[in-house]
Amino acid sequence: MTQQRLRWGVLGCADIAIRKVIPGMQKSQKNSVIALASRSQEKAAATAARLGIARAYGSYEELLADPDVDAVYIPLPNHLHKEWTIRAAQAGKHVLCEKPIALSAATAREMVEACANRGVLLAEAFMYRHHPRYERIVQIVRSGEIGAIRGIHATFTFNNAADLGNVRYRRDWGGGSLYDVGCYPISAARLILGDEPVAATAVGFTSSQHDDVDMMVSGLVEFPKRIGLTFDCAMWAAPRNTLEILGSDGRIEVVNAFVGEDMSFQVITSHGERVEAFPSFDPYTLQADDFAEAVLTGAPLRFQPVDAIANMRVIDACLQSMASCQRIEIAK
Repeated sequence: MTQQRLRWGVLGCADIAIRKVIPGMQKSQKNSVIALASRSQEKAAATAARLGIARAYGSYEELLADPDVDAVYIPLPNHLHKEWTIRAAQAGKHVLCEKPIALSAATAREMVEACANRGVLLAEAFMYRHHPRYERIVQIVRSGEIGAIRGIHATFTFNNAADLGNVRYRRDWGGGSLYDVGCYPISAARLILGDEPVAATAVGFTSSQHDDVDMMVSGLVEFPKRIGLTFDCAMWAAPRNTLEILGSDGRIEVVNAFVGEDMSFQVITSHGERVEAFPSFDPYTLQADDFAEAVLTGAPLRFQPVDAIANMRVIDACLQSMASCQRIEIAK
């Protein structure tokens, strides 16, 4: 493509789209949000007007039929990701799909294949990994500064349990803490270690008030070389999102690992301690810029869609472990 900006349409008026993703795209020099769709024309028009988006559609189909839309961002409830990713691909649109990309690895593979067959790009919206601090963290780990990696511990918890009507509490819609926030620690450990897990064990707390979705999950994900990720995720617990990478000679601590304003992290070794800080880049802008670069220039995606299948494979194993109370091996 020879155009200077990637032209986006957004399917739905989800909170994450309105508060974070659309404003992030609008800060970019490589992206423009030109259309927004809702199943209500009135809601689409009001939301588009508030965000300065020129076109508002009363159905997702209308937006996909717009020839000026190059790519779509899908922030719909989890159970709708497959349908609308495939329909967008069939309409010739590139797709940025909110995490988790699907409800299973098998479904994710269908989505990846559908996009590949139509020659459109597909990426999963893990915005945190587009910030340069994660590239730096990986660089430090690879350098051996903190020694051999002994383990990773990560958390992502919040308390939203009072909002009983929230889509996160619909079991048939793909609700639950593992899908919503547990996917982040799993993704981060895979990124940092550059390897795929071999087994997972998880225990989850469910709530009858919340359609029996998992409100908190604690897990152990086993990687090669006998390295373990221990993690917990929750939607009914005190808020935190942290990451610790423990090495034989030091450790890296990240207080706001996935969300938050402070993008710094601490490196602690026998030689001393230091804080590595970064400018306050908007990770949602960086995510959109990386996607636009691939579409507009033909460069490879920074994170290929097969990564989404691999992440879902671990989530599948955690869910199976919770249901069976057993350790689940993960097939490659």
